[in-house]
Amino acid sequence: MSLYPKLALTNIRKNTKTYVPYIITCILTISMYYVMKSLSMNEGIDGVHGGFAIREMLRLGNYIIAIFSCIFLFYTNSFLMKNRKKEFGLFNILGMEKRHIAKVIGYESIFVAIISFAGGISVGILLDKLMYLMLLKIVNADITLGFYISKDVIFNTVVIFGILFFLIFLNSMRMIHLSKPIELLKGGNIGEKEPKAKWIRAILGVIALGTGYYIAVTVKNPINALTLFFVAVILVIIGTYFLFTAGSIALLKILKSNKRYYYKTNHFISVSGMMYRMKQNAVGLANICILATMVLTTVSPTVSMIAGVEDILMYRYPYQMAFTTYNPDMEKYQEIIDMVYKTADEENVKITKKASYISLNFSALYEGGDEFRLTNDTTDMSLLEYVYNLYFITAEDYSRYTGENVTLNDDEVIMWSNRSEYPNDSFKLFGKTYNIVDRTDDYIVDGVTTSDIIATFGFVVSDFSVIENLDKEQKKVYGGMASNITSSCMIDTNADSDEQIELFNKIYDNIVRYKKENNNTYYSMECREKERGDAYGLYGGLFFVGMFLSVLFTLATVLIVYYKQISEGYDDKNRFEIMQKVGMTEQEVKKSIHSQVLTVFFLPIILAGIHTAFAFPIVKKILLMLQLNNTNLYIFCTAMSFAIFAIVYGVIYLLTAKIYYKIVQK
Repeated sequence: MSLYPKLALTNIRKNTKTYVPYIITCILTISMYYVMKSLSMNEGIDGVHGGFAIREMLRLGNYIIAIFSCIFLFYTNSFLMKNRKKEFGLFNILGMEKRHIAKVIGYESIFVAIISFAGGISVGILLDKLMYLMLLKIVNADITLGFYISKDVIFNTVVIFGILFFLIFLNSMRMIHLSKPIELLKGGNIGEKEPKAKWIRAILGVIALGTGYYIAVTVKNPINALTLFFVAVILVIIGTYFLFTAGSIALLKILKSNKRYYYKTNHFISVSGMMYRMKQNAVGLANICILATMVLTTVSPTVSMIAGVEDILMYRYPYQMAFTTYNPDMEKYQEIIDMVYKTADEENVKITKKASYISLNFSALYEGGDEFRLTNDTTDMSLLEYVYNLYFITAEDYSRYTGENVTLNDDEVIMWSNRSEYPNDSFKLFGKTYNIVDRTDDYIVDGVTTSDIIATFGFVVSDFSVIENLDKEQKKVYGGMASNITSSCMIDTNADSDEQIELFNKIYDNIVRYKKENNNTYYSMECREKERGDAYGLYGGLFFVGMFLSVLFTLATVLIVYYKQISEGYDDKNRFEIMQKVGMTEQEVKKSIHSQVLTVFFLPIILAGIHTAFAFPIVKKILLMLQLNNTNLYIFCTAMSFAIFAIVYGVIYLLTAKIYYKIVQK
């Protein structure tokens, strides 16, 4: 073996504290990418309920892992280069040219890549089947036997990470090429440079963070929430980096300018030490904060959805089966209802609860006051915040459903709302005023409407003629985009899951046969049990991808914390000696450094908790789009996620602190 490969292997062995964690991270990152890619291409998923949704979730997760791996491995490699600059500077002083150092780093990169590929793909193959079985278990699918290894997945993994390792090598060469020998010798002691315009950046950080928080807290419409979420995320990330890199320095400068505060022994040491630490570690701390926030905002919603999937199903499908026809005449409407009941009797299934009714549903704008207005302007996106569904049923259907005898005049209504409260006792619609004589919580409405991301106001009107008049008026505004009067029949039975599906299929066949005989009958049908598999597929896929990404983000957090502790350990070793030489006792030095380390270490997790709290309202709106309406469950999952992550973070500190103090006390 020639000199350069030997030197490269020797360097890796002598730098095990930095190289081994990096190689392990490469192995785990490659294995996670391989598993996610393999699952997304596994044909067995096609036979699972919700297989398409699962596959799309896995593909999305695969892209996220690839992008994140690129950013993360570049970042961690910069730690390696920073800690080894002194070593490369020594090589340079001893006569090795930069091209020779490049060869050494090149061989090191090759060895790391070979070990990473061998370990990563091996671990990936071993984990692939386990993750596949776990995924099937999560989505309530039947377990299948067999072992799946794809040459295409292996090739894709090698190509993606091969390019990544090559780019990392080029970046290392760039760092060495741009440095002078004396800079390399002192490179390990050179911290992050303070921003020149730190006051401006500090103010911009506060503004960016405040704006991101404001958007998250004030967004009302779930449709806007999804778009604004990414705007808020970008602003919070910018604000976090600015506050750590510039805001922290600005705050410490303010404390330093306060002579009464600063010129006290404890404050003098703490402020000076913290300023140095923030200069050195601001970017790393900001990265830890962002990663911690990503873990929390990924885990909480996905756990909430998989834990609340039954609530979601009940919310979206309040009855076991629902049958809806559009533009029916009354005779055909009754014939379809009779057909549903008759089929249940023929199958010896008892109907335990039922609801049949005629309804009209269309959207309107409510911008305050007492008037609802309609508009066909679809270009003004600012109006989305004021869009509501208006839902109308007759007093006759409402009376049959509730068992009450309700009579109303033409200008009287009973009102129901699912999210937003209407504050007035009357409202205007199409120029007519309707008086609200009562409000109810017991209203007939289908699952599509209750789970709509747009809030709904429901009204009980006097009779069908009122609905017909409203239908004519809304058609004048919406034209071809107008809604239709619908008739619905919803039932619950005493049948088990398989019997429900069998009954639904029989009713479905009968209604299809009926449609062929009556061409002007249009319908839709749904069955909760038939949709259960797809629901578990969608939310189970989201949960699986969410957990996968959370593990990746946590792994990144661990590695950054580990390298930060090593880097600070070598920096504080010199400071430890200087502080003792100027008269401080060893106990005072330890106390000072320990308090600074704790403050710096737990600052990111505290800010991540604040980020998560402010993200709560906007994430809640997004969860409404995914049918999750159980706020208490989301609050519980968020609190538990933060508590568990905080414990994990504390354990990371205890483990890495041992390494830190060993370095400092040498």
